[in-house]
Amino acid sequence: MGNTFRFKSLQDLHTYYNLPQPEHPLISVIDYSKVSYPEGVEELKWVQDFYIFALKRNVHAKFNYGQQPYDFNSGVLSFFAPQQLLHVEIKANVNVRQSGWLLLLHPDFLWNTTLANEIKNYDFFQYKVNEALFLSEKEEVVIAEIFHNIEKEYQSNMDRFSQSLIINQLEHLLIQGDRFYHRQFLTRKITNHQVLHKLESLLNEQFSGNKLIESGLPSVQSVADQLNISANYLSTLLKMLTGQSTQQFIHDKLIEKAKTKLSTTSLSVSEIAYSLGFEHSQSFSKLFKTKTNQTPLEFRACYN
Repeated sequence: MGNTFRFKSLQDLHTYYNLPQPEHPLISVIDYSKVSYPEGVEELKWVQDFYIFALKRNVHAKFNYGQQPYDFNSGVLSFFAPQQLLHVEIKANVNVRQSGWLLLLHPDFLWNTTLANEIKNYDFFQYKVNEALFLSEKEEVVIAEIFHNIEKEYQSNMDRFSQSLIINQLEHLLIQGDRFYHRQFLTRKITNHQVLHKLESLLNEQFSGNKLIESGLPSVQSVADQLNISANYLSTLLKMLTGQSTQQFIHDKLIEKAKTKLSTTSLSVSEIAYSLGFEHSQSFSKLFKTKTNQTPLEFRACYN
């Protein structure tokens, strides 16, 4: 199946899954046990114009978010942003009953609220991570209660307080999601340090010989691609492990290499800059001064 669906409204998604029409045009909570894919459909690609918050168990599908596989096997809570591609491969003949909740939120619901801009600051909405959140039973209860509170509010007679009360619940949900993702980073130290080791090996390889002359300075995106994770996921991970962004980490490795060349060779600053992938020696000198508070020549003078 090559076609990509576009769900422009909450109603579009409800209709596709043969669900009752949403009670509110901009926000909807769906019982996931009632969701079923159309008969005969083995895969589905779609882009939706709204946010999806998913609390799921026993998912009968394999997910790809953007171009990356998305691990939904054990995790239960995930977040998907508008305008981003979701590719689902449906697993046939699965007897375990799926359960959970979907919260659909159109950006127009956030109009004229502080959350309209703040929601974009949460990393987990973009292609930042490639796994769902792992929650304890107590944490699942907390999240499910937020979903139910939102549902009860929009199912009641909406008044001038309703939007604010729902926004408060959404903020609570986002803060909890942020907390759980950071905990997930911290509790996966072995896997995380393996990524760090792979990154160091990758940079050491790229900085060896004359490879930087041929390929130029490695970008954050190119490094992340080679590690098969997203650029922002990598930066978030490095912040947790080293306190540095990926760009800072790359620059520090670069400066280490530059110091070695300055202190052990007679190459000119321009030659060193060129060997490290810089088109202009001024750019190299500026970065070196920013990182060391010395110009390359001042640093070299300490070894002569």
